[in-house]
Amino acid sequence: MILGVFIEYLWKDPQFFFAVTFLVVFSVCCHEFMHAWTALKQGDPTAADAGHLTLNPMKQMGLFSLLLLALFGLAWGQVPVNPGNLRKPGAAVKVALAGPLTNLVLAFLFLLLCSILIRLGFPDEQGTYMIFYGAILNIVLFVLNMIPVPGFDGYTVFSHFFPRFLRFNSEAATVVTVILILVLFGSFHYITLGARFIAQLLLGLLLIGAGGGGA
Repeated sequence: MILGVFIEYLWKDPQFFFAVTFLVVFSVCCHEFMHAWTALKQGDPTAADAGHLTLNPMKQMGLFSLLLLALFGLAWGQVPVNPGNLRKPGAAVKVALAGPLTNLVLAFLFLLLCSILIRLGFPDEQGTYMIFYGAILNIVLFVLNMIPVPGFDGYTVFSHFFPRFLRFNSEAATVVTVILILVLFGSFHYITLGARFIAQLLLGLLLIGAGGGGA
């Protein structure tokens, strides 16, 4: 999730380009897999029947998403869900939260691995940093997906707890959506800085808790 001409890094820093590409693809595929798995457990086999119980990026993301990731650092996945198959009203929220919460778990696992490598004195500082960067990316993915914009997981959660939001007329809903999208793109840099701060704080706590040094 790096807004800009991401493909430039292929020549400037190919190691960074391929590492970030792998991290984003892996994280997005895990996110989508958990949507599909949770939907199945909640009674909707739509995604499972469509082959989304996989980490295959061509299935979870598709060629167009992968191309945009390589070109602009922008990627997404989409798992089909049929709300009519879900057993309970709160099941839709569980399915929606499964993806973002997976990103939080991945962020913690990346930080845990990073702290272990630091404590062991792992000599490849660039490799350790990329693992740390994986944590940052997953925190960013969590935040972005929880924004209450139609098509995002946060919209499903928001709509469940604040159903009156859906009573806006179509024009008002469109205006709100456009504003939120503009705010999203305008604040992306600050979201990344915030994610980095949180990752550094958590890594520091992990190192302190294990008797290590600072991040």
